[in-house]
Amino acid sequence: MKFGLSYNTGFLGTDPDQLIAVTAHAEDCGFESFYVSEHIALYPGAMLSPAAAIPPSLPIADPLECLSFVAAATKRILLGTAVLLVPYHQPVVLAKRLATIDVLSRGRMRLLTVGVGALPGEAAAVGVDFATRGRRADEAIDVLRLLWSGDETGVSFDGEFFSFTSVCSFPKPYGVTTLPVHIGGSSRAAARRAGLLGDGYFPGGRLTAPERASQLELMRATARAADRDADALEVTRWGSIDMTAADVAAHAAAGTTRLVVSPASLDVAEQREQLSAFAHRLIHAPPPPPGLAP
Repeated sequence: MKFGLSYNTGFLGTDPDQLIAVTAHAEDCGFESFYVSEHIALYPGAMLSPAAAIPPSLPIADPLECLSFVAAATKRILLGTAVLLVPYHQPVVLAKRLATIDVLSRGRMRLLTVGVGALPGEAAAVGVDFATRGRRADEAIDVLRLLWSGDETGVSFDGEFFSFTSVCSFPKPYGVTTLPVHIGGSSRAAARRAGLLGDGYFPGGRLTAPERASQLELMRATARAADRDADALEVTRWGSIDMTAADVAAHAAAGTTRLVVSPASLDVAEQREQLSAFAHRLIHAPPPPPGLAP
């Protein structure tokens, strides 16, 4: 099992010293990855669900700027988004930004997770028709991969939302022809997108266990129907900072590849203590004897 740390700047703040301290400590503890989220614009009354209002003053920092910042202060930890709202980005610009972070971090921008967004007012703020965001996301993913894999002769694209001719995008991702793109979301459309286009799926945390199981099977069935290797798709799940070895074993048995947890305190010293305890309990704990469950 791989373990990631999610740092929500909206709730944990944007203090640069704290951000670096927590990320560097997570790296020292053996966490594989560091995730940040995105909201480009909020507004009064924004709701992710009937029970989940978003305070419009949350200081949700730009995720790619945050990842560039922590990359400069770390050496190993992988960089991720959960999620980047890809239909609200111009993909030609985004391709260069992501490849640049990957080059400067020597190949660590490898857990890009994209979603389509759930706030109509956010789409309107950036001039995107909310009803088209799924198709726009699919097209943007194709554009990103095309630009990353293109050479000095240029690549062309003619889609519903994006069009260009003989475009070159450099620098390229560090040592690879394209960056992995994981799909995040809580809908069956997201599960199908993961099967068709994704390198993995990061289902939403509000799904019930039957809903999640159904979506994972839909992802795999969609991948098989598209002649893709369903077994190669990673599954990332939200976990909790106080989870046990038995919890992790249950996730592994269900096919989870990676668990992403968040600190449960606003105090940086307590955050570091929680990460240390988690690492001691789960990352560095010796494996159980063969045939014995943890």
